[in-house]
Amino acid sequence: MLHYTKYEHVSSKDWVTFVHGAGGSSSIWYKQVRDFKRHFNVLLLDLRGHGNSKPNLKDAFNDKYTFDSITEDIVEVIDHEGIDKSHFIGISLGTILIRNLAENHPHRISSMVMGGAILKLNLRSQVLMRLGIIFKSVVPYLWLYKFFAFIIMPNKNHRESRLLFVREAKKLYQKEFIRWFKLASEINPLLRFFRAADIRIPTFYIMGGEDYLFLPTIQKVVKSQKESVLYVVENCGHVVNVEQPLIFNQKVIDYLYHHGQNGT
Repeated sequence: MLHYTKYEHVSSKDWVTFVHGAGGSSSIWYKQVRDFKRHFNVLLLDLRGHGNSKPNLKDAFNDKYTFDSITEDIVEVIDHEGIDKSHFIGISLGTILIRNLAENHPHRISSMVMGGAILKLNLRSQVLMRLGIIFKSVVPYLWLYKFFAFIIMPNKNHRESRLLFVREAKKLYQKEFIRWFKLASEINPLLRFFRAADIRIPTFYIMGGEDYLFLPTIQKVVKSQKESVLYVVENCGHVVNVEQPLIFNQKVIDYLYHHGQNGT
């Protein structure tokens, strides 16, 4: 089972589950924990091979991960804790896992909060992914990660996010990194399906105004999804919860209060 940490609230009935992105860990939510546990029950997960969720024995012989299998890891934890329903907050690739969870288990989700959401890899990012696949066996994987971190978070004010993600990536085994890299490089068909399907679950997209790879797609998608809203954080890149934590926490907590048992 995945490693996780929980904080139970004395009176709230609402659970909030945080899902980090590839190469990160639950520690990337360090600017959220204090504020959120004041209002809600909080569950922080380390995805397989990340943080304290070490690769298990069966993964040693498995070269390929699927979004469904990683999503079921999350379900296993909430089942184990007896959590019937939760709000889910994701960042970057974590938003894809939450959206996949909504597809497979919609009754388990109260609402989805999508930070730095990925719903399309544009041509530029597809080309970079293909280059990464070509060079992954000859270039040290950390160089690749630094390269991608810089492509996604290029500005001077994104430096804290870049350093955090590279620091977390150093903790991944190389084989683990390559598994996740392969998974990310094959997501376009799944994302195409997600863009077309309106899941009818309350969804709050919170995006940086400088998240130039992913923001344009979200701006289009929210126009066709009845239950979706978008908030754009100015002077902010891809990792909104790290770069602008005060705005992120305030806007997300307000949203959850309107869509949870606390607010009813």
